[in-house]
Amino acid sequence: MEHRPRLTAEEFEIIKAWRKRGALPQLFEECKAAGIEIKDVRHFWHKSKKFSIFAKRDTPSLDKLFAPILADLREYSPTFERIERQPVDQPHLLVIDPADVHVGKLCTIDEGGQTYDIDKAVASVDEGVDGILAKSSGFAIDLVVFVIGNDVLHIDTPKRTTTAGTPQDTSGMWHEAFKAAQKMYVRAIEKVLAIADVRVVYNPSNHDYQSGYMLAQVVEAYFRNHPNVEFDVSISHRKVLRYGLNMIGTSHGDGAKLADLPLLMATEFPETWAECPHRYVYLHHIHHKQVHKWMSGKDYIGITAEYLRTPSPSDSWHFRNGYVGAKKAIEGFIHSKNDGQVARITHMIR
Repeated sequence: MEHRPRLTAEEFEIIKAWRKRGALPQLFEECKAAGIEIKDVRHFWHKSKKFSIFAKRDTPSLDKLFAPILADLREYSPTFERIERQPVDQPHLLVIDPADVHVGKLCTIDEGGQTYDIDKAVASVDEGVDGILAKSSGFAIDLVVFVIGNDVLHIDTPKRTTTAGTPQDTSGMWHEAFKAAQKMYVRAIEKVLAIADVRVVYNPSNHDYQSGYMLAQVVEAYFRNHPNVEFDVSISHRKVLRYGLNMIGTSHGDGAKLADLPLLMATEFPETWAECPHRYVYLHHIHHKQVHKWMSGKDYIGITAEYLRTPSPSDSWHFRNGYVGAKKAIEGFIHSKNDGQVARITHMIR
């Protein structure tokens, strides 16, 4: 009597998944005979007298893969005491936006004239946040918006590529960059909490669409018990918040066309648009300063779109193609409740 080899628990679950999709029972035996691990099979062709069928195995979503990790983080995240704050006269909002940090990116002196690696990326944000807080100390701040995401991680796969599969020059392993970025964000938020309550806003981006989203979830899980921190870490590509008469939007900037932004914002957030005469959207992605204003009437600004600088220098590809010369910086903005943006703060990175 012929005995089939005993299945491991993993193989058993994979076979179950294949059978739900109509896969042949002989698939397992064929893989064994060919020396192929069943867990490595992603698709196959089945040919019969009547049909030639392509079957593909379902792969778990990132949400499912990270669900147990996030559950553990939420269970063991620290407990924080509420910070009691006194009301301030003439309150202002501070926006801190470390844009396009690209933790894990590699730049070398020989090719680009500057060095950049995991340590330099993290140190730039640490320095930039300190600089923004110091330069804004003359304003009475009652709320800080801290923007995360926007290509905070340089790659999205173990093969050292972006989400779309574009190869990148990298510093360190992907998991080292992830851990460094997570600690960097925790430090920054803890510093900002010494000044005012914090609202963390996440923007998904093209270099790290998956891993950047999961990083945002991890940071939220860490601070989930902090009563002075709020998060908006959904996958939505355009985010808006209201501060007094300010409509403040954020987006990575790689999706919708710039010319479409005013109508998009008015359509997606009609109440905030109608009630706020001061409208701004902070964009990223292009790594240099650029400001656009749309006029809805004489002396009335429809919306201002502002692209932010990055602390990240040109890597080999950008240097070779002549994308050089942009000043490196971490940027911040001060908003009055009634008068809109009243100051911008730039901390240059050397």
